[in-house]
Formats: sequence, C-alpha cells, structure tokens
Amino acid sequence: MPGTPKPAATPAAAEEPEQPVTLIGRIESKFPRGLVIRLVAYLFVGHLFAFFVYLLFVLGGQNQ
Repeated sequence: MPGTPKPAATPAAAEEPEQPVTLIGRIESKFPRGLVIRLVAYLFVGHLFAFFVYLLFVLGGQNQ
C-alpha cells in the first residue's frame, strides 16, 4: 500500500554477527573440508608406510 511506511533497516541488523576465528575455521574457509581430510589421511598413511619400510631395513640389517 502506498500510505504505509516501510520499517527502516537498522545498522545492527544489516551487519553479520562476528564469529569466533579459530585455526580450523580459517583452514576451512581457504580449502574445502574434503581436501583437508584427504590431506591429513594421506600424510598419516604416507608416514606409516615410511615407518614400515624403515623398520624393514632396520630389522633386515640386524640379521647380517
């Protein structure tokens, strides 16, 4: 209706509330969550495999 005034937007309503910034929040904002999970999994599995190979060399060296 032309005669009804529209409510004025308040500045507080226009601003988004600040969310606490955490390390994980920053990582998720830069990289997709799936990429971070795969990266951590690959690093863990890669180090586990490297430890296994190292263990084979150490145990094989003791037998000589």
